[in-house]
Amino acid sequence: MKTVFVIGSGTMGRGIAQVAAQAKYEVYLSDIQLDIVKRNMDIVEAGLQRQIEKGKITKGEVGDILGRIQMVQNLENLEKADYVIEAVLEDVALKREIFKEADRKAKPEAILASNTTSCSITEIASAVAAPERVIGMHFFNPPVVMQLVELMPGILSSRRTVEKAKEFVVSLGKEAVTTKKEGPAGVTSRILAGLLNEAIWVLQEGIASVEAIDRAMVLGCNHKMGPFALIDLIGVDIHFAKTQMLYKKTGDARYRPCYLLEQMMAAGLLGKKSGRGFYDYSKDPVVPTAFFDK
Repeated sequence: MKTVFVIGSGTMGRGIAQVAAQAKYEVYLSDIQLDIVKRNMDIVEAGLQRQIEKGKITKGEVGDILGRIQMVQNLENLEKADYVIEAVLEDVALKREIFKEADRKAKPEAILASNTTSCSITEIASAVAAPERVIGMHFFNPPVVMQLVELMPGILSSRRTVEKAKEFVVSLGKEAVTTKKEGPAGVTSRILAGLLNEAIWVLQEGIASVEAIDRAMVLGCNHKMGPFALIDLIGVDIHFAKTQMLYKKTGDARYRPCYLLEQMMAAGLLGKKSGRGFYDYSKDPVVPTAFFDK
């Protein structure tokens, strides 16, 4: 039985852990404190319970999935892993520190992957003794639902690492797209960031409302959700950081963050995770936040 070690138990980390456990991998889910892991595992369990209620999974299957996920603190038991997946904050210095320690603890044949879209894989890999085994492995939110995993090799990632990463993704029941070379934010996130940013500028210029823009993209372009609903799901602060990074690295005005995002962050309007973003999630049905109804 292959083993997966997930570093970071937040939204992406816990989702990746669940996906791996559902694919019958033994999983270690870690964070800096066990209490943090436990809180996030409670969220996983609650989500699985809802699937039982909908008749999509049995109670026995849920027990098996949860039984395959072990909660650990920091990098305890990392030496047992065949695949190490880091899913912490988009802070390259933090990631380099984690990878440096993971490289020392992991067995030589283990793959070291980062779920990043904003940080350079080559820069992260430069912190380890064996940069050839490092690769970007970006899951999409929520990992349990989304089928795509984007693989982003760094300059020194080996062919073996890329092939093993592809095999792993397929074993999870997902599909992989591999970039030909390293670039800021890869493929999907870079294209999406430009689209979402343009929607914000259209709103800022007063051309259309939050609801009108979202409905236009859902009904006119067959998107599953509008750009503002998606930004709220991603997190206003996360989108701001990504576009700011892309603007800095490319100099392309398409990625210049709108000042509106800074206002929203200052007001605590971060999206679904804070209860309000472009939409107010305390209302039933959900409506645009009052700020955007003025």
